[in-house]
Amino acid sequence: MPQKIKVLFRHRSMEMGGVERVILDLLENLPREQFDITFFLTLDQGQLRRSIPKDIELITLQKGREDMSSNKLVRTLQLIKRNIILAFYRNNPKILYRKIIKKDFDLEIAPTYSEFENILSSPLKSRKIAWFHTDVSYDPNEKRVLSRINALKKFDWVIFGSKQTRDIIKDLYQIEYPKSCVIYNAIKIDEVKVKALEFPVHYDTNPVFSSMGRLHSRKNYHTLMKVHKKLLDEGLKHSIAVIGGGSEMENLKKQAKNLGVESTFLLLDSQINPYPYIKNSDYFVLPSESESYPLTIGEVMGLNIPVISTNVGGIPEMIEHNFDGYLVEPDENSIYEGMKLFLTNKEITEKFKENMINSVKKFDNEKIYDQVTSVFRKQYELKG
Repeated sequence: MPQKIKVLFRHRSMEMGGVERVILDLLENLPREQFDITFFLTLDQGQLRRSIPKDIELITLQKGREDMSSNKLVRTLQLIKRNIILAFYRNNPKILYRKIIKKDFDLEIAPTYSEFENILSSPLKSRKIAWFHTDVSYDPNEKRVLSRINALKKFDWVIFGSKQTRDIIKDLYQIEYPKSCVIYNAIKIDEVKVKALEFPVHYDTNPVFSSMGRLHSRKNYHTLMKVHKKLLDEGLKHSIAVIGGGSEMENLKKQAKNLGVESTFLLLDSQINPYPYIKNSDYFVLPSESESYPLTIGEVMGLNIPVISTNVGGIPEMIEHNFDGYLVEPDENSIYEGMKLFLTNKEITEKFKENMINSVKKFDNEKIYDQVTSVFRKQYELKG
């Protein structure tokens, strides 16, 4: 029997997010007969930490906030201690590998840019592989962008989450990556269909646009709320249900109160199973200023919900405009025009639903797992 390839994935924590869902999918589906996989989690924290497959060896460095004291003073002291320990091991990777990780690996994987430095500082003679999902065109901090995209050049191989993600670096910074490929994220449509039926959801105001994403300013929910208010003022009755938590929650709550839309712009926070909320909506809207290749788009198409999305990142690689979805620019007027079209033209949304039935065949997960397996095997063979 051939020797298994020893693979280490590293990640900070498992809060609900696209990268975390991609990691879980890979941990679940990479072939066990070929790979011996270990997952190093810096913090045992986040809603998805209990979803890590049981047959994956899990190593954690520090406990998460969920497992800390409810006493404010004790909790503060625990966080200070945690930060000191994290800083020590970050500055002493050899000690981390000798005392905590305690294993050798053939491949080490950085599934997001936050792990680049950790993987590149590893003392092991492993092949280092980076995943990059970020559309750098939105980031005004050129120093930060250059730090990330120059770090990519130090890896043995880079996997980009969409063609656009790689192309935009070449267009803006004239940097190319000959040791790279594009592999889309797997989208588990059959599983989503089952989860979407787990419980009923009722909305008070119909029709409903659902949306899902972290509440970050670049997700553009503040603009979506302005559009919502404008449509309501024109007599176009509807509601919007936003699934996701994040740093913008309080700002969005204040904005909703100021605009008087608290009962129709619903901030539902993070949900372990968001799919019943989407399944029971009429339409889906993604207002983001930047994306790479968002899983949510494929999942929503799998649920046969008509989609309006901003024309950013790898989304045009997923949606064919005016055929199986509708693409708009990430500004208030464009989003308004798209949503108004959906609310006033049932014929076009029915066309999208009909075309989506065949369109979802483009999301071929087995092909994706085969591509990742091939990259891993080739890098292992180059290790010598």
